[in-house]
Amino acid sequence: MSLVEIARKHVEAALAEARASESGAEALGRHIVDAVIAHWRKTRELEDIRRELQFMVDTIDPDTDFVFMRP
Repeated sequence: MSLVEIARKHVEAALAEARASESGAEALGRHIVDAVIAHWRKTRELEDIRRELQFMVDTIDPDTDFVFMRP
């Protein structure tokens, strides 16, 4: 199983659990991001985390071609 598959499996399980508990699946995303950032802070510099998050924001649109992409 790939890391992407592992992550997606756990996110789907967390979403199902949030829906079942009526806690609000929408808010879960924010808590997952917070947990990932807390994990990264154990081993990464804040500026490195900021660059990682900024890259994600800059490349969030799946229909946009980016400089680093080749035809």
